[in-house]
Amino acid sequence: MTDGDAEPTEDPEPAQDAEPAGDVVVPVEESSTLRNTVGYVVRQAVESGDPSTLHFVYPLSSRGTVGDEHDRAMDLLERVELWVEEDREESGALVSVETAVVGADEYLFSPGDYTDAIAGYAERKGVDRVVLDPEYRPTGTTPLLPALEREIRGTGLDVEEAPVERETRRGRLARRSGVGQFLLLFGLSAGFYLFLSGWSLKPYTIVTGAVSAGAVAATLWHVSFTGAVEPRRLTAQFGRLSLYAVFLLWEIAKANLQIAYVVLHPSLPIDPKVVEFDADVWSTVPAATLANSITLTPGTLTVDVQRRHFTIHSLTAGAREDLLDGKLERAVRFVFYGRSAARRPTPNEREEVEE
Repeated sequence: MTDGDAEPTEDPEPAQDAEPAGDVVVPVEESSTLRNTVGYVVRQAVESGDPSTLHFVYPLSSRGTVGDEHDRAMDLLERVELWVEEDREESGALVSVETAVVGADEYLFSPGDYTDAIAGYAERKGVDRVVLDPEYRPTGTTPLLPALEREIRGTGLDVEEAPVERETRRGRLARRSGVGQFLLLFGLSAGFYLFLSGWSLKPYTIVTGAVSAGAVAATLWHVSFTGAVEPRRLTAQFGRLSLYAVFLLWEIAKANLQIAYVVLHPSLPIDPKVVEFDADVWSTVPAATLANSITLTPGTLTVDVQRRHFTIHSLTAGAREDLLDGKLERAVRFVFYGRSAARRPTPNEREEVEE
């Protein structure tokens, strides 16, 4: 598989000719730094200016090509493809992506087992470089990275730990931040101040707004953003967010009319039920946006969210059908992950809804 839009495949068997030096193998597992690791290898490939193939592999710790772990692997690899598509932007012709599940024919336990699976794939693909996510822990909470690095290096492959920021282990509130975070927070604060003042451009308003925004930015720039500010991506997300706001207002207006009809109908045709499903969103802000959007839409209420697992109370069958048809979920994915993510299956299509 050589295209970011293709489906993840099982570990391919045929041997391949040696590929360009920019090619890299990246073992993946759910972690707090995986998204940044993907961004790092894509950025390296784009900056090299040479055609490159990024190989993302998921070593299965359990044997076989069916089961919960295999399903999680396929889901994660699909997400990685979407991240690559988002990051590579107009350089897509130079940077291609392949994904695969490896080690499905044996049980993986020790660092040597994982090394054999990763190195075997790299050999078949003619790749001599491996980049490791700094929080890569395929066996759970047990640290595996130092031993895995030694084992991989012993096979003759170049191995590198992605230089991305890890979450602090000591609960430290502040972190290193750049000028981009400060300027973004300053701009948002100043814009909000001008909005509250009725967009007045009098000298007094401009000066007090700048002072207030500077104080807010200086106080909060170390704790307000989780990553580096990328103006191009941020601008695109704000543009999509503007479209989403209009869409959400329209959905709220339609739902209000539907609920008004139910309330005014003599027979009060309600059908209250609680439904549960795993939303196809992958980080805190998109999940919170979806949860609040569901609650803002009359007829549905977000009762609980555990990571991706949503518990929703629906007042009518129509409100429940609209929810599970996935319009809100797809719109949220469009805002945070781009147009290609909006085409992913809805809760009904995924057939994972429980009442």
